[in-house]
Order: sequence, then structure tokens, then C-alpha cells
Amino acid sequence: MASRETRRVCDLGTLKAFGHPLRMRLYRALFVSRKATASQLAEQVDEAVSLVSYHLRRLADHGLIEEAEQQSEDARERWWQPSSHGLSFHDEDFRDEPEKVATHAAVGRLSFDQHIELYRRHLDSHQSWSPSWRGASFASEYLPRLTAEELAALSREMHELIQRYEAAGRAHEEAGDTEGRENVALHVYGFPFRNRP
Repeated sequence: MASRETRRVCDLGTLKAFGHPLRMRLYRALFVSRKATASQLAEQVDEAVSLVSYHLRRLADHGLIEEAEQQSEDARERWWQPSSHGLSFHDEDFRDEPEKVATHAAVGRLSFDQHIELYRRHLDSHQSWSPSWRGASFASEYLPRLTAEELAALSREMHELIQRYEAAGRAHEEAGDTEGRENVALHVYGFPFRNRP
């Protein structure tokens, strides 16, 4: 059974296993659907079932996903689910060796590239959503002056707030209240920068 906790990825092998473009997309698709077969995921990512199955097994080898209970009568179908409520990656776990630093940075860039692609698709399809969804969608930039401690506190508070909304949404969905619910992407970054002279 999947853990309700977020898994902290802190070893290089698991980071490398996750840091593949298709595996990242598969993990995201599986996280959103909660349970799926390789053929269902292959349809979502537009790849061959055999390739998707291979990459799902690699994710499972590192404990990022796990087999789920059968959801259909077809015993040939193998169902998968995320093994935790999400993943987290922390700089302090990957700063002690050059290879770890480089891999952590590469995975971060890849993740960011996929976030950009997801947001571009939203912008391209923006007008196809209802006025209420168009009005609810947002993109914001804030430029406060903070200390490292204040930024860390802000991150914790935002994380707790988003978790509350996510838990409430899941509870409604599990109770059968699915009317008007859609998948929502929230991409939040907080980082220091300096103006160039």
C-alpha cells in the first residue's frame, strides 16, 4: 500500500533513475491518475507500451512506484501506483560529490523544462476552458527581500497550505464528489537572485 508520506530522495541511484524525461512524465501521469496500467500510461505519454513498461519497472526498482491491486478482471494487466504521496529532493543530500551536484542540477533543469511545457500547453488551450476556470487560473511573480530563514519559513507555510487543499480535494473525490474537479498544476519556485550591474 502506498505511503501517505512524501518520500525524500537522497541517493544518487534513485535520483538518476528518476532523472529521465520519460520516467518523469510517467511518474507525473501516474501520480495524477493514482493507479494505471502501462497501456493507459502509454496512451497519455504517446509512447509504445513496451517502452513504458520498461521505464515503469525501472521506477519500481528504486521504490518510486509499486504494483497496485488489480482494478479489472483482466489478470494480464499489471496496475501501478506511486509508492508515496510525492517526492522531495533537497540540495543538502547531493552537495558532497561533484557527480551528485551535477545530477541534482540536471534533474532540476529537466523538471523545470517539463513544467514550462505543461504551462505552454495550458496557454495554448486557455480559451477552451470555461470562464470560471480561466478566471481561477493565475500566474504571479513576487520579488520580496528576505533572509534565507524567512524564505525557508515561507516555503514550509506554502507547502502546508497546498497540502491542506490537496487533502480536502482528495477527500471530496473519495466521497464521490467529483463534479467540477480538474487536475491543477502549481509550480512554485523561491530562490535568491541579484540584479546584474
